[in-house]
Amino acid sequence: MTGPWGRVAKAAMSRPTPCGSFAGSRHVQGQMASHYYTLGIVPSSPMVHHAARNQSAVPRGGLVLRAQRGGNPQVADRVVSSLPYLIPLFDGLRYGKFIFVQYPAVQYVLAPLQPLISLYFGFPFASLVVFFGVYAGIINNQSFSRFVRLNALQAVLLSVILILPGLLESVFLQSPPRGTALQIYIQLSNAIWLFTSVCVAYGIGASLAGRVAQLPFVSSAAEAQVR
Repeated sequence: MTGPWGRVAKAAMSRPTPCGSFAGSRHVQGQMASHYYTLGIVPSSPMVHHAARNQSAVPRGGLVLRAQRGGNPQVADRVVSSLPYLIPLFDGLRYGKFIFVQYPAVQYVLAPLQPLISLYFGFPFASLVVFFGVYAGIINNQSFSRFVRLNALQAVLLSVILILPGLLESVFLQSPPRGTALQIYIQLSNAIWLFTSVCVAYGIGASLAGRVAQLPFVSSAAEAQVR
């Protein structure tokens, strides 16, 4: 037996292999299989076939790196996924009116968003147009990554939740509250605004960091709907 595979076979036969060690024989068989297939010779031994398949099935480093890069959202996806969280922020402004009076500094934090707020509330049905635009243009648009669509759906669901306090307010507050009822109304409004602002800040921060925020009441529903 001559050639490269002959030298490998002689080395394998001349090297003593303990009876309890099968790893050495598998390694030699894999080397023999590599030499066979490199030279275009199909080995007839089933063991060599098996070793060659196992050796070819080992993942290469490039594939692992590509998978890791694919799982990390791009900067554009992070920015786009953070923008829909402005919808629940704008919809929740009505519940922050008492906090804005008590803590005027909060208004300065929102000052950079004032042009967008004016557009959002200045045109009739602008909120509905934005709502359905995000739902149809991002959430149902398969050209966007799942990361973007999942964050957009979470923002939309958070905005939908804010409809419920408004409905309760229109039903039970037919006249301006007074006394104890006013204090309860102020506390509830402040709580809703704090909940909304924390969720929005968390959602935007997580999106920019390339993560999906686990928001209460909406994350499980969003995960179930976005494929």
